[in-house]
Amino acid sequence: MRVLRLSLEKKGIRVLGLAESFRKGSSQDAVLAGVVMRSDFIVDGVVLGRCRVGGMDVTDSILKMYRKLNRDDVSALMINGCIISWFNVIDLNKLYKETNLPSICLTYYPSAGLREYFMKYFPEDWGERARIYEENGPRTEVVNKNGFKIYLRVVGVDVEAALNLVNKYTLFGRIPEPLRLARLIAHAILEERFQS
Repeated sequence: MRVLRLSLEKKGIRVLGLAESFRKGSSQDAVLAGVVMRSDFIVDGVVLGRCRVGGMDVTDSILKMYRKLNRDDVSALMINGCIISWFNVIDLNKLYKETNLPSICLTYYPSAGLREYFMKYFPEDWGERARIYEENGPRTEVVNKNGFKIYLRVVGVDVEAALNLVNKYTLFGRIPEPLRLARLIAHAILEERFQS
């Protein structure tokens, strides 16, 4: 697999940060939000999508969101977890193959693995979920510029470059700003939906 170089010195480098919000047990879809942010923290794009809670459609939903933006100036995808909306597994390799953009998945706490949960909750297709999850590659524990441990899965770029990009977009704490803002947007839309 070809590993891309990121031009981190460019002031206007842009990432698409993706996050979700959902309610377990709800018959409604999860809300996906994407934020295009420049490295000087200017937001110049927002896109919305949805995926099924407990489904297998999140990768295609993200690709649809990316295509809807119709942008050729995004340099990387930054995703808040590769398993979202109750075990809907993101296929980082498919995202990279179809967008030609590095895919950087962040999580914030250690995990003992998910295979047993796939088997327990999804007996019909647990093997497919586990295959995608494992093909995403191992999580790498790193320390961000604020001294917090975070965990990265990356496709299309090496871990060092991915961490540099994450640090470039992180003001405080663990969560980079594109992901923090995308999560806030997704949560606000979900709350509005349930109050309507």
